[in-house]
Amino acid sequence: MKAAAPCFASHFESLDLTQFSDLGLAASLLSALRAEGYERPTPIQAKAIPAVLSGRDLLGVAQTGTGKTAAFALPILHRLANNRRPAGRRACRALVLSPTRELAQQIGESFRTYGARAGVTVAVFVGGVKLGPQMRAVAGGVDVLVATPGRLIDHLGQGTVRLDETEVFVLDEADQMLDLGFIAPIRKIAAKLPARRQNLFFSATMPPAIAALAGELLKDPAEVRVTPQATTVERVDQRVIHIEADRKRDLLLDLLSPHAVSRAIVFTRTKRGADRLAGFLSAAGLDVAAIHGDKSQGQRERALAAFKAGHAKALIATDIAARGIDVEAVSHVFNYELPNVPEAYVHRIGRTARAGAEGIAITLCDQAEMGLLRDIEKLTRLAIPAEDRRTNRRAQPPRPAAGPAPAKKKARRRRGRPSGHANGHRVAAAL
Repeated sequence: MKAAAPCFASHFESLDLTQFSDLGLAASLLSALRAEGYERPTPIQAKAIPAVLSGRDLLGVAQTGTGKTAAFALPILHRLANNRRPAGRRACRALVLSPTRELAQQIGESFRTYGARAGVTVAVFVGGVKLGPQMRAVAGGVDVLVATPGRLIDHLGQGTVRLDETEVFVLDEADQMLDLGFIAPIRKIAAKLPARRQNLFFSATMPPAIAALAGELLKDPAEVRVTPQATTVERVDQRVIHIEADRKRDLLLDLLSPHAVSRAIVFTRTKRGADRLAGFLSAAGLDVAAIHGDKSQGQRERALAAFKAGHAKALIATDIAARGIDVEAVSHVFNYELPNVPEAYVHRIGRTARAGAEGIAITLCDQAEMGLLRDIEKLTRLAIPAEDRRTNRRAQPPRPAAGPAPAKKKARRRRGRPSGHANGHRVAAAL
């Protein structure tokens, strides 16, 4: 394995494919896509699918919500449909690693939907549920195994799954894997895979540690990017409200109450904080649900189902639990507390403005969080418009994006109009 960060070449950027039928996919997949109402691939699908079908390793840089699950699921299913060799006992032909339970379940469901007419078998390994049903699901071998790293390590330790027949290895949301401390388990899992395999690597951002991991796992990969690194959604109107920490709950209640907030995700920094905030909002008469890592799998599924069905107006979530949640028509994202990792801000606000819609992201920032806000603005190269609701404070003008301090005269000329910032609260590049 190589230790150095890779130098990737992109060979598929110029492809201009506008229909799924242009991609050379199996007839059973095209039929399933038509049944779901899908005709045109998203940019990452149009770029990635030909590369994967050619057998090359792939590095995909894209956020959730851009259609990247289908970008790897469809060519894998095409491969399986064209060669119906059954997997051996306790083995899988394709392995997909996901950082969270919700995203793993969602990926598994996508494989089942797209592969429904090809007879493809799918198993999902996640924590929070018993091992027994998972062991039985893979006992006879499966085409596709989707797993979180920790639960897969459990099965490997008990000898209930084998990886020596795996033909395709997918690492999804690699930067989130880094945040959750999964890099060592990923290396342990990769060591049990065959040396000859196809590797597909997806990440929303590419910090040095993730680039190094990609260099270890990928061989001469094609690179597909559908967005500049660390940019935010152009269709999300972003705003910061400065307020004292002890007044955040009441302000959030006021912000959630109007009918214009049809479906909202509220992010907290901790699991206990999510429960306390959900309790406060419920006592105030709002229908809300909470989702975080201490909830059982059943509780998480019920909360997400209530939110998707519209029975809960707001979903109170931590970063880990919310990663991979794909719910349409989320009108608002509220950062009740700022994330410790600035990249998480990009992922949070990407929960809204999906599938071409617009959305609103409102961040409540107290004095102790000002450093975190500066880190976010430095990462996104964006001065987020701000208003001040602190007691006895006058509203402050928008701050310039964080970075090296320019000369005073230049600072005055540039204030409120950073590079790539077209209208004061949007950036030019979409996710």
